[in-house]
Amino acid sequence: MIHDLHINNHNFKLHPSGAIYWEEKKMLLIADVHLGKVAHFRKYGAAVPVDAAFKNLEKLTETSNYFQPEIICFLGDLFHSKLNDEWHDFEKWVEYIQAEIILISGNHDIIPKYLYQDLDIKVFDELTLEGFYLTHHPTEIKGLFNFSGHIHPGIKMRGLGRQSLRLPCFYKTLNSLILPAFGNFTGKHILTPSKKDEVFAIVEGEVICVSQK
Repeated sequence: MIHDLHINNHNFKLHPSGAIYWEEKKMLLIADVHLGKVAHFRKYGAAVPVDAAFKNLEKLTETSNYFQPEIICFLGDLFHSKLNDEWHDFEKWVEYIQAEIILISGNHDIIPKYLYQDLDIKVFDELTLEGFYLTHHPTEIKGLFNFSGHIHPGIKMRGLGRQSLRLPCFYKTLNSLILPAFGNFTGKHILTPSKKDEVFAIVEGEVICVSQK
């Protein structure tokens, strides 16, 4: 189930994949895919299943096919580290996708920009559109609403007794929204929201508001 948000007279859809669809711009926002991370860890002996690398591209394809965006904007850390075999799979994915692709550089995006540009992917350090500020690191700019990633936000939900769950979430403050990590081989940073913050947890294919507000 998708959760609808209305921010500064614009409409956004929070998707269980961790992506956000911006209706007015027909733009899909995605943070922290970390392609190549599986191959990177396997190279150094980690026992990670090979098919884990394909799940991220499958998820990207399913989400893109669902929304049919005109633009896909990655909010940093698209590729985890240096070039490896997963880059070739990404090239094939870019050929398949019809949307324009934009990358906002993150701290893990160390692959040379010209390789992205060869794929007609535009690379920016930041981007301002219609009063919204798109970055990788959460950044406050007066008068702008910030969409970002980097944190891999999560929330700890407590049940009866000692039961608890750690869930990925969209984390919204007054002037910002941090997207959960899209990649399937990433961790979560558990945040403690204030009463003014809004938290939208991803639970079994649904986006659910779990904040007090």
